[in-house]
This record gives sequence, structure tokens and C-alpha cells, in this order.
Amino acid sequence: MGATGSGKSTFINTACGTQELEVHSGLSSCTDEVQLSHPFVLDGCQVRLIDTPGFDDTTKSDTDILKMIAMFLSSAYDSGKTLAGVIYVHRISDHRMGGISRRNLRMFRRLCGDDPLKNVVIVTNKWNEVNEELGKRREHELRTQDTFFKPVLDYGAVMVRHNNSKESAHRILGYLIDKERTTLPEMSIEEKGIDETAAGEEINKVLIAQAKAHRKQMEELLQEHRGMSFGCNVIEYI
Repeated sequence: MGATGSGKSTFINTACGTQELEVHSGLSSCTDEVQLSHPFVLDGCQVRLIDTPGFDDTTKSDTDILKMIAMFLSSAYDSGKTLAGVIYVHRISDHRMGGISRRNLRMFRRLCGDDPLKNVVIVTNKWNEVNEELGKRREHELRTQDTFFKPVLDYGAVMVRHNNSKESAHRILGYLIDKERTTLPEMSIEEKGIDETAAGEEINKVLIAQAKAHRKQMEELLQEHRGMSFGCNVIEYI
């Protein structure tokens, strides 16, 4: 998981040693559905990676993304499949962790809950795009600030660097393949609708905030328009 363009598909291709998942360098998102890699063997275990769209997708809403992930995980859970863990990819090259990145992180937290966070690896990549000292400062902030990854790490997640090599990707997967299997609890409860899940509630909060901001903007524009109309009338009268 991770923001659009963070390198999720590239990580999977690197780990698998193939180019089976499409990678896009443009502004639009490339992964617009949940995708499965071909299975491969690592340390005697069969591994299969799942690629998900970011919650900042350019063609689908957060609700659409959540429904896709929920349906996939629910189907997997019903067939007896659980997760070894979750990899969250973050670009160390990002100048700041803005609103979109934080929204992706909030949705990630809501999807996982707290207990499964011990089965999470936070992967920082794009280290070749920053100098070592700057990267270290950003890494320290991500580890120690409550608004970033500190709460996730406090629940047992680990943060590791990825240098874009196959060996690095396999080392990262090594943190998960021996873990006790887990489920994302919100997605394994069939009785719940999307809106009733924690992730769904997060989406609803965002939509409500957006609606309020839109109403405020419309009111300001209406007031401005009334003011302009009043000005025209005065000029005509004079």
C-alpha cells in the first residue's frame, strides 16, 4: 500500500524479478485495481504480493478504492487466505508529507486497525534521489513524530530502507514471511457495510469536510457577486 507513484508496483516487479505489473512515470495513476503478482519462492516459502491503488488515485474515488480492497480481502478471507503482512511504501524523496500522503496514511491505519500493525513494514525508497544527510533527517522525523509513522512503529511495525535491488526487496519480505498470519479486521466482518468500517468512516469525514469547504466557497462567491451587482447599480444611478 501507499500513495500513488510511491513505487508499489516497481517494488513488486523488483521482488518478483519480472515486469509483470505496469509502471507509469507520468502524473496519472497506473494501478487502478487490486493486482496479484505471480507466486515465487523465497526462503522455502511461496510468496504472492498484492498491489493496491493509492487513496489519491486520479480516476477513482476513495470510496471506490476502499470497496475494491474490501471485496478482494473479503473474498480471500472467505476462501481461507490470510495475510503474512502489509508493506507500506513511502518516498524519502518527498519534500514534505502533505495532505494527500497523510490521508493515505490515515486510510492505511483505519484499514489495519492496531493489532495487525506488528505485521507491517514501512518501506522508504527513492534514496538515490536525496543526499544521505537529508534522507537521514527525514527518516528521523518519520520515525519520531506522532503525525507520521511513530504511532504505527509503537504498535510493532518496522521501518526499513529499500535500495531498489532484488536483494533489498527480498530482505524486506523476510520481515514478514515467518510472521503469524493476520487479517485486517474491518474487512473480515461481512455484516458491516463499507460506511460502517473505520476506513469508511474516515472517508465520510473527508467528504463532510469537503462539502463544508465547498459550501463556504459558494457563499463567499455569492457575496462577492452581490457586492459587484450593488456597485454597478450605484454607478448607473450616479
